[in-house]
Amino acid sequence: MKLAFSTLGVPSMPIQDVLELARTHGYHGVELRAHPEEPVHTGLGAAARAEVAGRFKEADVEVLGVAGYARVAAPGADEPVLDEIRELLALARDLGAPYVRVFPGGSPDDSTEPDPGDLAAADEIAARRLGTAAEYGADAGVRILLETHDSHRTGAAAARVLGPVGHRHAGALWDVMHTWLGGEQIADSYAALAPFLGYVQVKDIASADDTTPRALGTGVLPLAECVELLTRNGYDGWLCWEYEKRWYEEAAPLPELLGQGRELLTRLMTESA
Repeated sequence: MKLAFSTLGVPSMPIQDVLELARTHGYHGVELRAHPEEPVHTGLGAAARAEVAGRFKEADVEVLGVAGYARVAAPGADEPVLDEIRELLALARDLGAPYVRVFPGGSPDDSTEPDPGDLAAADEIAARRLGTAAEYGADAGVRILLETHDSHRTGAAAARVLGPVGHRHAGALWDVMHTWLGGEQIADSYAALAPFLGYVQVKDIASADDTTPRALGTGVLPLAECVELLTRNGYDGWLCWEYEKRWYEEAAPLPELLGQGRELLTRLMTESA
């Protein structure tokens, strides 16, 4: 497995500094949060995109993916959502990134699922949009990944959407925290997501009631079980540490934790082999 971290953990950090962190601490790739407050976003022109891609290539660090905020199950018209995804796909293509992250967003409150009566409608909306967007992804050579999050936080919920889509350019991003918060066992999450899996986001938290990010291995999430299961099933993709510093100012700075995090993940992989 290859290791990456998300720039959500180093808000607004210049790209060259991000690359120095990756190289210093032994990470193979970086997931780029695509937001106007970050150095990389869909508003960048062609020259700026080429410069970012060149810096990554020079540093021998991969752009794992572009983490966007399109919400494929949100109510409303399809076209604005599809336009947003097209912009993200173009950015990923220009940066040489294989993946774009999207959210479900089928509930107005990220902490709750829609009412049971609304689930089928949210599933249908998301599948329809992803089916169309996957064609755009195929043209760009970029795979769209639906993250286990908000209204579809479990593997089973994400699979309900991705199964009907049936397109290789629409897949899943497994956020281990959200499937755990959704009450799903690691083995069940993997079983549901395996046919669609793009890559895996790892993190750690204090408890279900306190999701302040912590150093890997110091919280309650079943990271060892997750890595062991992935290894046993021959997974050789990415583990990406998504440290949500942007949303938790009181959390420790990510740079001082990156070395310990790599050591832990490497040890877990070695012990699982």
